[in-house]
Amino acid sequence: MFLGEDLLAWIVLALGGALVAGNAVALVWPPSERAEGDLERAPVARSVVMIVVGGAAAVWALATLLAA
Repeated sequence: MFLGEDLLAWIVLALGGALVAGNAVALVWPPSERAEGDLERAPVARSVVMIVVGGAAAVWALATLLAA
């Protein structure tokens, strides 16, 4: 099996890390050029919630991988 028995933990680690990185970048560097109807910057509350959820998922997955 690809990546062994820990495939789910690797996927959760990747998705959690992507949630953290993507939302953090959206908060720190808003786009310089916007299309019609785009927001000036990312909604802060939603981005912070997604960073926390992604961080929790990444920590859980990392703990699972290190414990195995």
